[in-house]
Amino acid sequence: MVLGLGNPGAGYDGTRHNLGYDVVAEFARRHGVQLSKGGLRQRKFRSLWGRQRVLGRPVILAQPQTFMNLSGEAAAAITGFFELTPDQVICVHDDLDLDLGRVKIARKGSAAGHNGIKSLIKHLSTDHFCRLKVGIGRPRYSEPIEQYVLNSFYADQRDLVSKVIGRAADCLEVMLAKGIQLAMQEFHRMEGEG
Repeated sequence: MVLGLGNPGAGYDGTRHNLGYDVVAEFARRHGVQLSKGGLRQRKFRSLWGRQRVLGRPVILAQPQTFMNLSGEAAAAITGFFELTPDQVICVHDDLDLDLGRVKIARKGSAAGHNGIKSLIKHLSTDHFCRLKVGIGRPRYSEPIEQYVLNSFYADQRDLVSKVIGRAADCLEVMLAKGIQLAMQEFHRMEGEG
């Protein structure tokens, strides 16, 4: 399952905290996956979601509609229904500690202050699930972090944001087609991290 974190509603479109949503939406667009907008399972999973074969394997894409701090509830509902283990989850989310334009894969780890990841760790009862971190960088100005992540990108960053969404979707494709380890080698080398 590929889970893109964000907050529901038009007021959050284009915000830094919604990069996970944006990457999943781009991946879904590329592969023709329709994310549901209604129905019993959509309500049960508290997510927009879709399931089909992508790159030769069955894939579930989801955007929790619970708001960021409760994302783990949606993740637990989907993994429970489809009998998935946490190691079958790839969580795509924004990361303050990575510069804008960078992507990084991690197999496990702490939440590092990210409330969506805290919720997943709580509801999946482990920190052993894959994350695709998409850098948003730190505020340029003395803006509180809570406000910064809920604001739109600066005007001069928009081109780079479009590129990083595409790069993160590329990374997901490699993760699904070749595996997480090969994706780490390829994308971390491109990022200058080994």
